[in-house]
Amino acid sequence: AMKRSGGLESFDSPGKGRGLRVTRPFQVGELLFSSQAYSHVLSVKERGCYCESCFTRKEGLARCGKCKKAFYCNVKCQKGDWAMHKLECSAMTAFGENWCPSDMSRLVARILAKKKVQMERSASERILLIGEMQSHLEDMDNEKREMLEADVAGLHRFYSKHLEIPDHKDLLTLFSQVACNGFTVEDEELSHVGTAVYPDVALINHSCLPSVIVTYDGTSADVRAVQDMNPGDEVLISYIDLLYPTDDRNSRLRDNYYFTCQCQECTSKSMDETKLKVRKQSEPIEPEVINNMVRYARKTIGEFRAFKHIKNILRSPPSELLEMCEQSLEEMGAVFDDSNVYMLNIMYQAMGVCLYMQDPDGAIRYGEKIAKSYSKLYPPYSLNVSSLYLKLGKLYIGQERPSVAISALKKAAAIMEVTHGKNHFYLTELRKEMKRN
Repeated sequence: AMKRSGGLESFDSPGKGRGLRVTRPFQVGELLFSSQAYSHVLSVKERGCYCESCFTRKEGLARCGKCKKAFYCNVKCQKGDWAMHKLECSAMTAFGENWCPSDMSRLVARILAKKKVQMERSASERILLIGEMQSHLEDMDNEKREMLEADVAGLHRFYSKHLEIPDHKDLLTLFSQVACNGFTVEDEELSHVGTAVYPDVALINHSCLPSVIVTYDGTSADVRAVQDMNPGDEVLISYIDLLYPTDDRNSRLRDNYYFTCQCQECTSKSMDETKLKVRKQSEPIEPEVINNMVRYARKTIGEFRAFKHIKNILRSPPSELLEMCEQSLEEMGAVFDDSNVYMLNIMYQAMGVCLYMQDPDGAIRYGEKIAKSYSKLYPPYSLNVSSLYLKLGKLYIGQERPSVAISALKKAAAIMEVTHGKNHFYLTELRKEMKRN
C-alpha cells in the first residue's frame, strides 16, 4: 500500500524493503516534513534544563510537587505530560536511589501507556504505523538479546504498578523495534537530550551519502534536504557517524541495524585512503605496519567507548584519561597523519576530557586540529562539523578572542541554516551571541 503525504510517498526500495521518496523537487535546506514524537522521554541528566513535556530549554522551570524530579515550562506542559509522568512519579520516590531504569525501558513504558489509550493513527504515523516498524529480534546475537532482556526486567521492576505489561514475546519485539528505530534527540552540540520514536522518520533508509538530515525542534523531528532532490529520488539519512572508512561504517551498520550499505561511497570507497592517511616518510611504511596500527586504533577506540559506557569516566581521574589519549596519539602518530580519522577520534575524546577538566587551552588546541580535517572528511552539511565550530566559538568567547569566535560561529551558522532552518531557536540564540561579541 502506497501512503502519501505532502510531496512524499512510501515505496518498495530495491534491496532495502520499504522506503520513502519525494514526489516533487526539494532544494538544499528545504523542509521535507516535520514529525511529532509518537513518544519521547527526557534523559535523567538533563532534568531541570529542559521541560519534560515539550523539551524546551530554559531557565526557571517549575518542578513536579510530588516527586520534585520532573520540570515543566508551566501548568499546561505539566498537565499534558501527566499521563506519561505518572508512570514514574511515585515509583521514583518509592525506589529512591534504586530507581534506575534505562532510557529504553522508560521509553517503552510510555509507548505501552500510549498504545493503550490511543484508538486511531496519531500525527506521528501519517505514513507508517508504530507497529509496522521493523524488528530484528531474530537477527540478534546473544549479547544483544541479553541487553534487551535486562531492559525488559527493568520495565517489570519499575513499572509493573502503573502499567499492564504485555507477554514476553510481544514485549521483546517492541523493545527490538525501538532499539532499531528509536532516535536520540540531540542539542546543537550533539549532547544527548532524550530518546524518542518517530514512526514516519523510521521509514527512511540509510546511505553514507545522505540526501536529508534529521534535526530536532523541541520534541519534533525535522527532516531537511542536504542535497537538491528531484521527483522519484529516495529520501536517505545516515544512521551512523560518517567519519570512518567503509569497513568500519559497515561493521557498525551490521552490528546495530543488520544490513550492509551499498551506496556509491561504499562501492567506490573513494574516501578511504584520505580517511586512513599515513605519515609521509622517506621510506614508505610497510602495509603490515599500517594494518597492525589500524587494529590497534580500533581496539583503543572500542575501549574508550566501553569506558564511557560504564560511566567509568568519572571514577578514574580525568588526567588519567587524558594521558591515555596522549599515549595512543603518540603511538598512532608514528604511522598515521594528524588528519587520519583514528587520530581525530582520539583527539575528539581528548577535547572532551579537557572540556570536562575546564582546561580551555587544551580543548582549543585539540579542537583546532580536528576542525582542519573535519570539513574535508564529512559531507558538506554535517552536524559533527557545526557542533565542533560551536564548541570552539564558545571557547574563544570565554578567552575573550571575539574575532576568531565570530569566525567559528559563522561557520557553524552557515551549516545550521541548512540543517535546522533559518528560524530555529538555536540560530536565534547564536545570532544574539554573535551580536554580543
